[in-house]
Amino acid sequence: MAFSSIAFAQDQQLPVVTAAKPVVREIVEDDEFVGRFEAVDQVAIRSRVSGYLDKVSFQDGALVNKGDLLFTIDQRPYQAAYDAAKSQVDVAKSLLEFSKMQLDRANELAKTGNISPATVDDRRREYLSAQAQMQGATAALTTASLNMEFTEIKAPLSGRIDRRLVSVGNLVQPDSTLLTTIVTRDPIDFYFDVDERLYFSYARDAKTRGGSMQEGAGGLEVAVHVADRAEAVFKGKLDFAENRIDNATGTMRVRATFPNPDGVLQPGMFGRINVPGSLPHSGVLVPDEAIGADQDRRIVFLVDEAGMVSAKPVRTGPLLDGYRVIRQGLTGDETIIVNGLMHARPGTKVKVEMVTLPPKVETAGLQQ
Repeated sequence: MAFSSIAFAQDQQLPVVTAAKPVVREIVEDDEFVGRFEAVDQVAIRSRVSGYLDKVSFQDGALVNKGDLLFTIDQRPYQAAYDAAKSQVDVAKSLLEFSKMQLDRANELAKTGNISPATVDDRRREYLSAQAQMQGATAALTTASLNMEFTEIKAPLSGRIDRRLVSVGNLVQPDSTLLTTIVTRDPIDFYFDVDERLYFSYARDAKTRGGSMQEGAGGLEVAVHVADRAEAVFKGKLDFAENRIDNATGTMRVRATFPNPDGVLQPGMFGRINVPGSLPHSGVLVPDEAIGADQDRRIVFLVDEAGMVSAKPVRTGPLLDGYRVIRQGLTGDETIIVNGLMHARPGTKVKVEMVTLPPKVETAGLQQ
């Protein structure tokens, strides 16, 4: 009876810890990267002709459609050049018609011998010269017409336009003066870099899915978070990866595309993208607070039926549903200490209070 009382007293003096079985279920591990949004298409608007800016036909920051008039260069010099070129075409046309009649008349007279062959050759030379003048005048008219058309600068694509960078009355130089820019809005691209080790893993999984990284890993679905919108997740798909590893950084640039109908996502915006880093597999999940450190190793503390504590090195993975993925070291059958790690020492005995871990930390608390 006395021995039983001593054992009970010793049990009462043992440190109390909370233990549980790890969560074991099918998972897909995510890797997180930081990247930046970029417009699918963007264009810098410049003039093809020189002149003074005469008119601006858009509102700064507005949505524009392909073909909308944006700027107008002073058209008067180009209208005058067009009129002069057109008159030259009229002159060349009349000269061509006259030389053609002269050649036809000479050919008829040559049949009866009433004109010398040299004269016929002169008429033919004049006709060919008139043809060349007509071609030159027509080319000059085409150039004048193009220059006249280029005085009206139109949107080459639909999207969001920037502010005007040149005010009315300023001289615009061809192909050099930047007038404004346009970026497309929907969809929008997201670029990020993966290292060589992760690239091999993604490429292997993409091949299993029947695709390749360069072609978007078979349309792999991804999610991105942006600043100040932790509760909002934007869904998209991988659609491209570069065809080589960068020699300087040892990384490969990957692209995902996201629908952006409301225009919330903007080019240049940073984001955190979550990419499935594995195929579906059975995973072992434990709370982050159950993981300790031993120099450069990560360990969890196991407890057996007798209450004896032992340490187990593990290799950790990403966070998933509030738990830390254990990639190596646990099978899921162990009993691990989840609370009271400061009382746990390998080779010592503890008093265990068992709990059940919920499937997700956010959805439930620990239950006795």
